[in-house]
Order: sequence, then structure tokens, then C-alpha cells
Amino acid sequence: RAEVHTALTEFAADDLRAGKWKAFAKRISFVTSSADDGQDLVEAVRAAEQGLPGAQRLLYLSVPPSVMAPLVEMLGETGLARSARILLEKPFGFDLASARKLNAALHRVVDEEQIFRIDHFLGKEAAQNILAFRFANRLFEPIWNRDHIAWVQIDVPETLTIAGRGGFYDETGAFRDMVVTHLCQLLGFIAMEPPASLDAKSLRDEKAKVFAALAPLDPRRAVFGQYSGYRKDAGVAGSTTETFAAVQAEVRTWRWAGVPFFLRTGKAMAISRQVITVGFHHAPHQMFPLADGLTPRRNRITFTLDDVPEITLGLLAKEPGARLDIGGASLTLTCGDVLDTSRSLPAYERLLLDVMLGDHTLFTRCDEVERLWEVAEPILKRPPVTHPYRRHFWGPAAANALPGPEGWSLNHGE
Repeated sequence: RAEVHTALTEFAADDLRAGKWKAFAKRISFVTSSADDGQDLVEAVRAAEQGLPGAQRLLYLSVPPSVMAPLVEMLGETGLARSARILLEKPFGFDLASARKLNAALHRVVDEEQIFRIDHFLGKEAAQNILAFRFANRLFEPIWNRDHIAWVQIDVPETLTIAGRGGFYDETGAFRDMVVTHLCQLLGFIAMEPPASLDAKSLRDEKAKVFAALAPLDPRRAVFGQYSGYRKDAGVAGSTTETFAAVQAEVRTWRWAGVPFFLRTGKAMAISRQVITVGFHHAPHQMFPLADGLTPRRNRITFTLDDVPEITLGLLAKEPGARLDIGGASLTLTCGDVLDTSRSLPAYERLLLDVMLGDHTLFTRCDEVERLWEVAEPILKRPPVTHPYRRHFWGPAAANALPGPEGWSLNHGE
């Protein structure tokens, strides 16, 4: 209870009122259990439900993939999974074989409709705003294709290290932890065709079509890295697990043929950001002289996936003066400045509410999960060399060449 109160004080101080806290605290109970013997857990759940007739049972599993299947089996054998909704934290397995095995274990116990595979990036207001930007504005969707877009970058660097969490992180690594999950799910939002509606089936069907069209990831177009000092963490001495991953993806559809998608993430990086940048082709004829020192720039749309979403249009405009020179300019929409954000919910709050409501729209389906592991399999079987990189930098130098001469937009402060 003290730990919950501390967390609420830090993250939900405005909602923490003494009277409500006392009533809520009485409902909090805790019991240890294991996959081998869940009897204590069964008794605790039954005791909690006695005063809550008709309550919906939610089972939230935030455990490593290696113990997920035995735990699910225990929940089935004890009857805890019956009529329950089960939330699963990523990663969903280690590879295609383990994901299929895990899904089979789940489906022996519960129906797919009871399963909510959580990817908190999809719960972000900014991620959902990508759908609104594309499908609610006639201005942009006509240019959302290979004829106008040159490349897409999905970039999620973090300044945090894995200090104290090496034993857990070393089982997974950056590629499994972030690329096959969060970054590919964001790619799905960027690349999907317009759904017939925004119901769960229509939206997830279109996202699944994107993943079906993803070419298998090429190890030759991937760079792994590990920040200096990683191996000093307890339990990872001598490890080659990557803390940085950058890959090029390809969506083989008419809309996206020839457009590279660059995905990058890493720990102990120069900054912490969550950014999607869409780069457009240059004007077919450059008739304007460039201002001194300015190199040709592309029009860009940048989605900043922070708590308060921002969308920035990178443009070219006339420089003040007697000459008709052009320079870089930008227009930024900060949603907090023009929209009422008082009702916005943090990603996990939104997703947990959706579970209570039984809404699968922002959750991943079993076929999506298995297809993404299938796409990732070439890199999992033949991972690239793990290059060292210094802390609080932009990762290994080998990754800088992946997007071509223009490099990573975020490195240049875009």
C-alpha cells in the first residue's frame, strides 16, 4: 500500500485525495504465488471478489517470455482464467517458434477475444493522432504514397541505461524489446490503408495487411550496438546483447514500393525522443537560389510522440531581403495549445480502460505478433556484429550511413 501511495503521489498527485485514497487502500491486497502452485492466489482472488458481485476479473501478466506459458497453464488449471481478460506485456516470445508456442498455450486456456497484448506506444495520444492526421484531413492522404514520400524514419532513442536491470534486459535486447514491437506497430499506423471504420477488426485488419507486406528484414541492412559499460551491470559480463538497433524495412505494396522505412532505438543515447519523420521528394525543378550555407532540404512532416503531441511541417520559404533566396522554415502544431488536453490519458491508463471496456482496437492480435517475428527471423538467425558505442552519443558510427547521405533527421535537431 505504501508503494502504491508513493507511485500515485509521483504520477497522479492531482487525483490523490485523502478520503478516496483511504477507501481505495482498503481494497488493495497482495500475495505471492508461482506457476507451480497458484492456490494462495486463487484464495486471495476469491476473497477479494466476495464483496464485488459481478466484478470483471483482469489478469495482468508482466513476466519474461520464458515463464509466460507455465503461468498461463496455471491460471487455466486453477480456473482463474475462466471469463477473465488477460493482459500480456511484450515481448510475446523470443522468436517465431516461441510466439507460436505461446499463442497455442494461450488458446488452450482462453479465447483470443479474452487476450489483450499490450503495446503502450499505441495508447499514446500522439500515436492515435497519426490516424486522425491522415484520415480526417483530405489535405494529406492524397500525397501519402511513393510518388511524394522519399523515406520514413521512426526514431526512439533513450538516455536511460539498463542499470540494475541487466539480468532481465539481457534476455531480450533492443531489437526484440523495441523494434519487433513498438517501432513496427508505429510503422503499421504510418503505412496502413484507410480502414472502413475505426472499430477494432477494421483497424487491426489493415495493420495486419501492412505486416503481411513487410519484406523479411535483411541483416545486411541492420546495425547493432552496445554502449560502453553495459557489461559491468550484474549478470551480463561478456554479453554481446545489443542495446542499440537500427534497421531498414520495406513495405511491398503499390503505395510504398521503393520507400525505405528506417527504424532506430537505443539505450544511453544522446537524447530521449520519440519521433516519426516523413521525408518528401525534392521539387522536380529547383528554380530558387538557396541562401548562403543552406543545402537542399526536403519538405518533412515530423510527429513528436510526447505526452503533448506535436506535428511539425518542414517547409522552404523566402528569406527576407532583396533577393529571392529560400531558407528553411517550419510550422508546428502543439496540440496542447489549441486542443483541450484536460481529458487526455497517459498511455497505460487509456489501455487499461480499454481492457475494462473490452475494446481491442489498440491491442495487437496473434497473427500480427507471429508475422512480425517471421519478418524478424533473418536478423535473429544471423544477427549483425554488435558494435561498441560511447554513452550519451548517437550510437555506433556504422548506423549513420544506413539512411544514406542525409543521415538521421534527429541527429541534426530536426
